[in-house]
Amino acid sequence: MSITKKATVFAVGLGLVTLSACGSSDSGSDNSEAESKTVTLVSHNSWAVSKGVLAAFEKQSGYKVKVLEDGDAGQAVNKAILTKDNPQGDVFFGVDNTLLSRALDNDLFQSYEAKGSDLILPEFRVDQDKHRVTPVDTGDICVNYDKAYFSEHELAPPTSYDDLIKPAYKNLLVTENASTSSPGLGFLLGTAAKYGDGGWQDYWKKLKANGVKVVDGWEQAYNEEFSGSAGGKKAKADRPLVVSYASSPPAEVIYADPKPTSAPTGVADGTCFRQVEYAGLLNNAGNTEGGKALLDFLLTKTFQDDMPLNMFVYPVREGAQVPAEFTEYGPQAKNPETLDPAKIADNRDDWVKSWTSLVLK
Repeated sequence: MSITKKATVFAVGLGLVTLSACGSSDSGSDNSEAESKTVTLVSHNSWAVSKGVLAAFEKQSGYKVKVLEDGDAGQAVNKAILTKDNPQGDVFFGVDNTLLSRALDNDLFQSYEAKGSDLILPEFRVDQDKHRVTPVDTGDICVNYDKAYFSEHELAPPTSYDDLIKPAYKNLLVTENASTSSPGLGFLLGTAAKYGDGGWQDYWKKLKANGVKVVDGWEQAYNEEFSGSAGGKKAKADRPLVVSYASSPPAEVIYADPKPTSAPTGVADGTCFRQVEYAGLLNNAGNTEGGKALLDFLLTKTFQDDMPLNMFVYPVREGAQVPAEFTEYGPQAKNPETLDPAKIADNRDDWVKSWTSLVLK
């Protein structure tokens, strides 16, 4: 997560089948019964839900759900802002705490307090005066490592940000572009939280000198560049460290055939940044009532219980179930880095500009 994440991921993308990909909907038109009974969800590429769970919602609500996926979370948010006067859909899912202020400052969402909001765990609640977004999931953006690589090279995997700039890990890490990718931005914010305003730039200079590789988004980093993932193995990837999610190792177990007895990847627990993903009712949505029903659905226990093994994120609703695989292979970080949303809002764009100058030029 959405990451996330997750998602964003904060989802991990291994073997996930998206519900449907559709072109831009005529959200400004509500002239037919078919249009009025269709609700369009705009999301990043890691949206997923069990078919039975979605079918039950469609039957109960009378709405047919269409999903429009718009790339990585950062790309999806930027596109939603550019099209806000004539939005592609009714609900946007996947804006996270790293990008939330950008969406709110651009008036992307209209106010709606979803049913079940009182059951959201207090630490994830935001915008309580206007209710423009609904928390849906949470996860940790962390460096993952390829266990086999480090075993074969008799090298201990990194455990912290400081480790990543050591000569032993030169040319081993791949991360995502902080200006286009939610996990890439989360990793940048994690370093800002760790080293402070006066220290994160020096850290990135050292990380660049140590051979960090930057790619556009999570899919490329994880499934094409990271040697520990199933996709990376097929692509003959050569980077044994990647910025991904704490929930990525469970996916490597669940989707493997045959299933291994332990995860082939691990998490450097001291490199984690906590991510929360939100959904909101888009301004100028063509099907406002359908959008509200969909937001209500995202907070139901049925969806929150179903979500972890589909999008590999943690639920935010009280009493929702966390799969055993998460506890065993992908527990949440004990002490993740965090930043106050106001500090992110005040500094994010300047940090990204500085990061771009430091790392990409």
